[in-house]
Amino acid sequence: MNSVTEKIDIRSLSLENLQKHFSEMNEKGFRAKQVYEWLWKKSCFSFDEMSNISKELRTKLEDKFVINNVKINNSQFSADKTIKNSFILHDSHLIEGVLIPTPERMTACVSSQVGCSLTCKFCATGYMERKRNLNADEIYDQVVLIDKQARENYGIPLSNIVYMGMGEPLLNYKNVLESIHKLTSEDGLNMAAKRITVSTAGIAKMIKKLGDDNVKFNLALSLHAANDEKRNTIMPINEQNSLKALAEALKYYYAKTKNPVTYEYIIFDGVNDTLQDAAELARFCKHLPCKVNIIEYNPIAFADYLNAGEDRVEAFAEFLRKQGVNTHIRRSRGKDIDAACGQLAIKDGK
Repeated sequence: MNSVTEKIDIRSLSLENLQKHFSEMNEKGFRAKQVYEWLWKKSCFSFDEMSNISKELRTKLEDKFVINNVKINNSQFSADKTIKNSFILHDSHLIEGVLIPTPERMTACVSSQVGCSLTCKFCATGYMERKRNLNADEIYDQVVLIDKQARENYGIPLSNIVYMGMGEPLLNYKNVLESIHKLTSEDGLNMAAKRITVSTAGIAKMIKKLGDDNVKFNLALSLHAANDEKRNTIMPINEQNSLKALAEALKYYYAKTKNPVTYEYIIFDGVNDTLQDAAELARFCKHLPCKVNIIEYNPIAFADYLNAGEDRVEAFAEFLRKQGVNTHIRRSRGKDIDAACGQLAIKDGK
């Protein structure tokens, strides 16, 4: 096999499939398990690093397989210690991922697609074309690289992972769930599922599928309006996934998993910032156990939205709390390097 393109992506194989390949190569099955452990438990990106494998077998692996690992293309450091990374994929596509350090936790924000097919009006990624879904290993690699960055820069390992980067995770369902399996499995990084949050713009049938699959990770819904007319304007996905459909899907999800849901709500000045909007949100919150994260808006060049004033945000949050809704105001991190919520977009090939 002369061409790299003809080589098999070794991380696309299950352990059973890898063992079959080893059998065809007249190699013992336990060697396949050793290699699998190097790939997933030790996050190894090179056959040369597999020190308990003979040089002869490493050469065979090099000839037959390829490890299409993600590489850091560029990193930017924010004044608040947030680090934004541009990652380059094996086919030269670029994605972004962010390390968000706070006193309580060290969080990796990872992407699930190259670009995005949804056109949320406030989100920079929504103005990009969706090129393709990420493979499970490409999502996994982002976590590995950001964890390394956390240890090297702050001496603390990752504690949390949020699927809130580029793309809609539930439109890449299979690979997202496979990546979480690799991250949480004893054969992988053995991270706790409760430390992982998947955020969706709201695709009702896939939310129900999460319930059917009885997932253990956390689910967040990017809501931003509890009024169909307003949400249609902000998030066109709502036209096919109305609030009624989402409420039904979320109730189904909760009945299956018993996992409370987080609603993310950006308060835009003059758009969704009134106490009437807060009352509509409080009513939506009655469907199932949940909490609301009010998120600061981070302006982007393509959109005219502005963040609501501090007094408006506080009054909105206080109204929700008085209605018995568990409400938190989240301050954005990494705004000075366009690393904050809604700002991820590849600029000038960086």
